[in-house]
Amino acid sequence: MNKNFIRARDLGLAGCHICDQIVRLGDHSAAKCPRCNATVHYRKPDSINRSWAFLISAFIMYIPANTEAIMVTGALGQKSSDTIISGILYFLAHGDWPLALVIFSASVLLPLLKIMAITYLLIMVQRGSTLRQKEKTRLYLIAEVMGRWSMVDVFVVAILAALIQMGELSSIKPGPAGMAFAAMVILTMFSAMAFDPKLIWDQSEKNQ
Repeated sequence: MNKNFIRARDLGLAGCHICDQIVRLGDHSAAKCPRCNATVHYRKPDSINRSWAFLISAFIMYIPANTEAIMVTGALGQKSSDTIISGILYFLAHGDWPLALVIFSASVLLPLLKIMAITYLLIMVQRGSTLRQKEKTRLYLIAEVMGRWSMVDVFVVAILAALIQMGELSSIKPGPAGMAFAAMVILTMFSAMAFDPKLIWDQSEKNQ
């Protein structure tokens, strides 16, 4: 172990994953947090497997979220459906490229980047890589924060469905992609929560 620093684990201390309360574990593998009564571990139990399970499920949901109809529009007895991609193309064709860019970034690009970021971190941890550990930690923090901003389309469809209900004249209903998209976003958030960023640093400490 590097003599220049002492880990909390070396002192028998661990932080609660829920409320960040410092708890003394000593030689025990788990203990109850005195503040929120959550179970505290030195490392999140089965972190890699749980993170992979949520991540693979999120990627499966990513496909129907972008290929199925997210919104079904009815006007004068006629119905039409739009996917996220067709909506982006519609705005581009009508010159609304800023709105198309926002939808593409929030609904297509950000979820995919988050999936790729967590995949990269999981692979690097499993390979025992010790390269660019600070950058990997920052990447995890960015991935954890940006995932929640991917719900723009779901909020827009929910608001339109609530406001535009005029019987046969005009109506908007959420399509099957809405549920898949919401599930995908939630699963990526769970994947990031299940991943323990302390694992990024464990390998270098083992080597030392």
